[in-house]
This record gives sequence, structure tokens and C-alpha cells, in this order.
Amino acid sequence: MQHPPRTESPKLDLPPRFVLTTQCPDTTGIVAAVAGFLAAHNCLITEAQHFDDPVANVSFMRTVFHDNGRGIPSLEDLDRAFAGQPGARFGMSWKFHETRRHCRTVLAVSKQGHCLNSILHRWSTGTLPIEVVAVVSNHQDLRSLAEWHGVPFHYFPISDGRKIEQEHRILELLERVDAELLVLARYMQVLTPEACARLAGRAINIHHSFLPGFKGARAYHQAYARGVKLIGATAHYVTTDLDEGPIIEQEVERVDHTLSPEELTVVGSELESLVLNRAIKWHAERRVFRNGAKTVVLR
Repeated sequence: MQHPPRTESPKLDLPPRFVLTTQCPDTTGIVAAVAGFLAAHNCLITEAQHFDDPVANVSFMRTVFHDNGRGIPSLEDLDRAFAGQPGARFGMSWKFHETRRHCRTVLAVSKQGHCLNSILHRWSTGTLPIEVVAVVSNHQDLRSLAEWHGVPFHYFPISDGRKIEQEHRILELLERVDAELLVLARYMQVLTPEACARLAGRAINIHHSFLPGFKGARAYHQAYARGVKLIGATAHYVTTDLDEGPIIEQEVERVDHTLSPEELTVVGSELESLVLNRAIKWHAERRVFRNGAKTVVLR
């Protein structure tokens, strides 16, 4: 099956960029220490975001940098040096990332294809900084869409009483393709606590913002019956608390009594695609930090 060629972003003659993410108890001197460390290792900072949570007393930082022309150590050497100073000094958790290494992602779907179609389009046009390595589904409906984009499609049906076995196949696939992220792009199955634990901070789900008011099937029909004035969508990390994981992004749109349930579904589907793509992009760009039951998104 033929598929469209990947569209590459225009190439600029720029040095490789790296991202340093840090998180630690808030105190004086954190920003200066990180900036001083990078300067001392020939790193030129090109972007920096910093947030101090006054309630949790936690500092979050995202710093983008590249070689200043004098040569920087490898990321492994930078990591070892950072561990001594300032990592140990401030009790930090941190990680170095190379931006040209895109986040390897598996997309899980069932029968609804609007989110999958949007993600694959943005990925194929080079506007979503991920590498889609597989699509997995408990149905065959979206196989042609995945394969048209040249992405391997894995059909893992769920037999009676064998849901856990099917989920293990998904987890094995993630390991086999070395995926960093699982996106539940309208995957209509609940992950077990075991899977949630293994994928903590590495699985993103999308749902309509009617939750918890309109749980279950036909949410837009329930919303129509109640005459809602706002509909929306929420992207969040997956946890054992169904649809209550840390929120990454939300969006809403005003509606009124003139819209039918089908028209509400169209509006909601567009919002779901938009919100999910934003959440994936920010996660892949290392902008999202877990902060207890919520997130900090440094944009």
C-alpha cells in the first residue's frame, strides 16, 4: 500500500539543541546554579522557563541550550558532572534530552479515528515532534488509515476473560519497539492498575470534559439532553483513578440549543483532536512536569 512521503521541516544550519529539565525543593540560587553550570561547560542557553510552586515549595525548570562553539561534553558526561553540582546541592531530579531524538510513540485506538487521523497527519507533515512507531487496536477498523501512513498496525483483539493477556501484548509491544509514550487516542478500554503503574507519566488519554458529569457511553447525547452551553476536551496522564489523572491540557467551545447531538459530537471530536495533539507535543518537548495530582506545563 502506498503512503504519502513524510514532510520534513526546512533544514537550518543550526547546532544540535538539548533540553535540561529539573525539579527540586525551592530555594535561593537554583536558576543561577543551573545557568552557571551550563556556561562552565560551553553551553549557550537559548530558551528557559522557570516556575516556583509556592504551595508545594517546588521549583521546576526547563532549559534549552546548544554548543557555544567551543565544544560541549557528551550528555553522559554532562549528566555525571551535574550530579555532583548542582544536582546534589539542591536535591534535584533532572534529565538531559537531545531534541533531534523524537519521542517514540505508540498510538492505541478502537473504532473512532478522528484523533488518530489528526495525530498521523501532524506527524507526517513534521509538525508533531514524535516518531510514531506503531498503532495498536482491539478492532480492525483503522488498519487502513495506519498503513496508508506507513505505520505498522497491530490487531490485538480482546477475548472473553482474556483482557489482561491482551494488555500484556500491548506492554510487550511497547518494550519491543522501545516506545517512550503510549497515547490512548480514543482507545475504549480501561488499563489495569499494573499497566498504569508501569506507564506512570508515559501514557496520555483524551476524554470529553463532561466527565464526571456525563460518564459512560453517548456522552454528547447526555449533554444534549441537559442543554449544556459549553463542551470541551481534556488530555491527562493515565492513573489508576479512571479519567482523573494529572491534567495536561483542556479546551472548551460555546454551544447552544440549536445543535443536535450529532453536531455536538463533531465539535467535541475537533476539540479532542486539538487538545490531544497539544498534550503530545508538550510532553515530547519535555514541557510537562508531574506535580502531585496536577501538572506544570512550561510553555
